Amino acid sequence: MPCFGPGAPFWRNLVKAKFLSTPLTAAVILACAGLVQAQSVPTLYVGSYGGSSEKLFKEKIIPAFEAAHKVRIVYVAGNSTDTLAKLQAQKDKQELDIVLLDDGPMQQAVQFGFCDRVKDAPIYKDLYPLARIDDRSMAVGAVATGLAYNTEAFKKAGLPKPDSWEILTDKKFKQKLAIPPISNTYGLQTLIMYSKMRGGNETAIDPGFAAMTKEVAPNVLAWEPSPGKMTELFQNGDVTLAVWGSGRVESFKATGFPIEFVYPKEGAMALLIAACPVVQSDVPELAQQLLQYLMAPEVQAWQADTQGWGPVNSKVKLEPAVASKVPYGPAQIGKLLPTKWAVVNEKRGEWTNRWNRTIER
Repeated sequence: MPCFGPGAPFWRNLVKAKFLSTPLTAAVILACAGLVQAQSVPTLYVGSYGGSSEKLFKEKIIPAFEAAHKVRIVYVAGNSTDTLAKLQAQKDKQELDIVLLDDGPMQQAVQFGFCDRVKDAPIYKDLYPLARIDDRSMAVGAVATGLAYNTEAFKKAGLPKPDSWEILTDKKFKQKLAIPPISNTYGLQTLIMYSKMRGGNETAIDPGFAAMTKEVAPNVLAWEPSPGKMTELFQNGDVTLAVWGSGRVESFKATGFPIEFVYPKEGAMALLIAACPVVQSDVPELAQQLLQYLMAPEVQAWQADTQGWGPVNSKVKLEPAVASKVPYGPAQIGKLLPTKWAVVNEKRGEWTNRWNRTIER
């Protein structure tokens, strides 16, 4: 039975009978007021990663934002592919209001028209340039693609710490090297990096294929996409050097294995965690405000500590123990090299076929 309006005879009868001061009536008033308030609170749907990311959002980010903005947040967990698929399935009537995706799938979301324009805000003045992906998506965190090496194995062999992508071509590492395949972002970015080092780029990829085929591939023992299998290759001594992500290396290092991540002198490629407000949202302002909140120094520090995402806000101050685990500051974050995903997504199928024919034969 409704509390108010034409369909609320019980409420009107209470008033006419002058029962407003009774305990029963007080309880009804409070219940009805609570119902009206609950109905008036807007709901914001967030599509983002599961696991530790979901835990961070539900324990810290969501409660703080809900309290400050009088909103209810529904968290829809899924990997980047899952969330992009939801956007595609709901394109005629989007349920999600803001999404977090890896930067490659995010560029697809932008190209498909799923992302609304990001409104300017004062917080964005504090961001490193790479955070401004385009006018419809922003990076909220960054990890790096670079080199991982077994420190004990290098020391035993009398080898210096690697400092360049060129080490992947060194014959001393024949069959002691692991690189993920092109289906994995780490392998794809290795191809792009070698193209840049040999005079090309994403739009002129031939130099990269030539270098990977003739110079790098002979040293590769395994084109390994699985993080678990990659750790096994290191633990068994099968490989001593790999292309991998900063977050993956830190997680492995935390187990006690003697491994270190290296930012090569030519630059490390960036893997960005991107966010965008979704078109057709019925709470567009709240979506924009949540995006801004994800850039706040406090939230950026939480993300660095629990997710291994390097802060994209230049004002963030991290504890030394956390700073050592993530890309941090202008010397690292400021020099990460972004990927031109608009080009890559268009060419990736063609490149994958070519990779399988010429590199992973």
